Amino acid sequence: MKADPEDQRRLLDLQAIDTTLAQLAHRRKTLPELAELDRLAREISSQSDERVRAQVDVDDLDRDIAKQEREVDTVRQRLTKDQQRLDDGRLPARELTAIEHEITALKRRQSDLEDVEIELMERRDQAQGTLDGIEQRLAQARVDREATETRRDEALAEITKEAEWKAGARKPLAADLPAELVTLYDKIREVSGGLGAALVQHGRCGGCRIELAGADRVRVKSAPADEVVRCEECRRIMVRTSESGL
Repeated sequence: MKADPEDQRRLLDLQAIDTTLAQLAHRRKTLPELAELDRLAREISSQSDERVRAQVDVDDLDRDIAKQEREVDTVRQRLTKDQQRLDDGRLPARELTAIEHEITALKRRQSDLEDVEIELMERRDQAQGTLDGIEQRLAQARVDREATETRRDEALAEITKEAEWKAGARKPLAADLPAELVTLYDKIREVSGGLGAALVQHGRCGGCRIELAGADRVRVKSAPADEVVRCEECRRIMVRTSESGL
């Protein structure tokens, strides 16, 4: 293929734009904020699950405490009733003695129930502390997520702006070059990791960095200036300038 040497050199300008666009696309996919958002999503999910379990623990203890309070209240009511009957003193001595024994048993029962209630309340305080800690961590993770989303959006907006500017610069440049040359360049770029044209510098291909030697060096050196020369190793277009060292 033949192409004006200046058009070949301008392929390097096109390649520079395409390299920048590829780098921007890579940045878009690998923003640190994306990895941080994934981590925060896992943390929020985990903390949410822990919060549910912690809330269940608190609710269970609240239910147990309420049950215990009802039992204590029942005992107190029986104590009050028996004490009134005892204070009235109009019952036979045998019944009064039985009431005294029942009062003693009820007081002991009340004490036992209140001890259990105190223990449950202490456990409830601990469970509430655990729940509060989880809710604080969950709230902080959500704040972090919001801040990270803001940074991500700002970074993406910056990348999009630069990519649009580069794409806008590429269009007239590609249109101004021979269509056949651009088509060849694009095909090579698609199969060569995004690099379709490279400068020959100091006797080396700028694409694969292999030094030209022997017959290959003679081939490249003796090719007419308007000949589109490709590397035997990487098959990229080799752009020759005064820096080529041939």
